[in-house]
Amino acid sequence: MKVTVVNTGGTVNKRYDPILGKLVVPKDNYAVERILERFYSNVEFEISGLIYKDSLNMDDLDRRKIYNAVESAKSDRVIIVHGTDTMIETARFIQELGTEKCVVLTGSMKPYIIDPGEACANFATALAKVMYGFEAGCFIAMHSFALSWNRLLKDKKEGRFRLKEDI
Repeated sequence: MKVTVVNTGGTVNKRYDPILGKLVVPKDNYAVERILERFYSNVEFEISGLIYKDSLNMDDLDRRKIYNAVESAKSDRVIIVHGTDTMIETARFIQELGTEKCVVLTGSMKPYIIDPGEACANFATALAKVMYGFEAGCFIAMHSFALSWNRLLKDKKEGRFRLKEDI
């Protein structure tokens, strides 16, 4: 089985830059590659590095690039590593344009380099969705959920994703 991983940046990828004195999104796939090393599976992953931005800095031109990467992916199973702040907006954008692929957005609230547990758990949930819960459309896999993009919201008070009806 082949799964395409589209890496767009976000908190998962952030690392400390000692020159700038802050967390930055580097233009590489380091965090995603480290996450994939943890999976002893029969899945063939194709990594596509794309935008490398904090999602707060994304716009609809970036979302169009993400959508185009999804549609041009060789696999019909696509995981998008994305920042949590605008993950829902990107999922909505993809869903409105339409796709026959199973597209799952995931990310984390903490950088992989600081706390790999959350990023790996969320990625594992996304992987389970594309492998065993395949259905066409756009989904979000965060904090034990793998549901349609419009069923979850980021609870900024608690720092986690929750069911929309629970907030």
